[in-house]
Amino acid sequence: MPRAGLTADRITSAAADLADEVGFEKVSLSALARQFGVKDASLYSHVRNLQDLRTRMALLAGGEMIDRIAMAVAGRAGKDALKAFADAYREYALRHPGRYAATQIRIDQSLVADSPAMRRTAEITYGVLRAYGLDEPDLTDAVRLLRSTFHGYCALESTGAFGAPRAVQESWERAVDALHVALVNWPRGGQGRQPPQVPR
Repeated sequence: MPRAGLTADRITSAAADLADEVGFEKVSLSALARQFGVKDASLYSHVRNLQDLRTRMALLAGGEMIDRIAMAVAGRAGKDALKAFADAYREYALRHPGRYAATQIRIDQSLVADSPAMRRTAEITYGVLRAYGLDEPDLTDAVRLLRSTFHGYCALESTGAFGAPRAVQESWERAVDALHVALVNWPRGGQGRQPPQVPR
């Protein structure tokens, strides 16, 4: 029988907290069972396996992240919206490293399609970029540029890889400025139109 008080949501939240503390890859069902003071089997009444738990963590973290981004970009457009989006993204990634790592895993596309958080991520991201006059397939190309820039910067910053004396914050602001210039001057060469998809 499922242990009283344990739910899939509670387990997922605890897993996300543990990921921030020890790292996403170190989260295991055994570690969570010890934390709850139960046997591993008690968790399997709520989550199927580690992959199921990781997927739940990804959806949880993705929802949290887009909520923060949505609040940041509300009422903004153009460069102001891009900067707000970028800053909220970076803040979440650096403050919640385990949760952020969860958002980078590949999950089943049927789950992505059914997730309100993932759909909202697509709507907000593409909304920011449409203000630059972009349409498909340029939208998807631009999303990939932003994602790779933001993720790469945050990944390097989180490990202390930027060793030059130049302030990391100043370089970040210049990088966002450069992205704005790139979006304003986007080369219009794509052919065909495709429906927006969740940016990955």
